[in-house]
Amino acid sequence: MKIKRNGSQPSAKGQPDYFTGNVRIDPLFDADAPTHAHVASVTFEPGARTAWHSHPVGQTLIVTAGSGLVQSWGDHAEKIHPGDVIWTPPNEKHWHGAALTTSMTHLSIVEQLDGKSADWMEHVSDEQYQAATRDE
Repeated sequence: MKIKRNGSQPSAKGQPDYFTGNVRIDPLFDADAPTHAHVASVTFEPGARTAWHSHPVGQTLIVTAGSGLVQSWGDHAEKIHPGDVIWTPPNEKHWHGAALTTSMTHLSIVEQLDGKSADWMEHVSDEQYQAATRDE
């Protein structure tokens, strides 16, 4: 058994290549082989979001605080709130982030395939984000 103590892993800023706005990533664990899971708590400040991306083995998000948005390519954005669990199938192009005026925190659960957990694409444009937030 291993116990990772709270605060034993440093927080990181979301890299500008992958995120718009202020994002903090708090790693929770990387599982040891043979498991390939990675779990992080990710906090998006109001208006912050990921770039479009996909995951080779899919992704589960569990919203823990605030409110936000998630959108798959070609679909309408959906509002997400604490307690919501979002499953994105393998290789589905999507983005997620905070609402326009409220921060949002979620747990991100992904697995690696051949050492890779995500394929990053173009940023969500301001126009795309504004369209997603119209119904807030």
